[in-house]
Amino acid sequence: MNVSSILKDKGSEVVSASPDATLFDIAKLLAEHGIGCVVVTDENGGIAGICSERDIVRTMAKRGPSAMEEPVLRSMTKKVVTCEVTDTVDRLMARMTAGRFRHLPVLVDDRLAGIVSIGDVVRMRIAEAEMEAAAMRDYIATG
Repeated sequence: MNVSSILKDKGSEVVSASPDATLFDIAKLLAEHGIGCVVVTDENGGIAGICSERDIVRTMAKRGPSAMEEPVLRSMTKKVVTCEVTDTVDRLMARMTAGRFRHLPVLVDDRLAGIVSIGDVVRMRIAEAEMEAAAMRDYIATG
């Protein structure tokens, strides 16, 4: 299974914000949508960065509560690792584990086409394992 399978199930909506949005604005978006990160886009719709709950916590620990009024540009992760719709679930798991992050924006023709979280990857991997187990039971039962 691959990223296109994940997006087919969950959809391709991505919550995004501009680089001048405050960290407080980002926190509100995370809470309103029940998500773990927001993609920060530039004026052309390209990916300027990504801001996760973890980025907010680190910024608060370093600069205190007043950081919530600062632009997200100061706190976001600027080096964003992305994936493509053809990437496999195993490849995503490896990248997320190696990079120690939980979200991968999906690009199609260099345009943002969705986002995949570690939860999406785990759900897909469990579904694959269940399908394999069912196929094996059927094979054994039919001899």
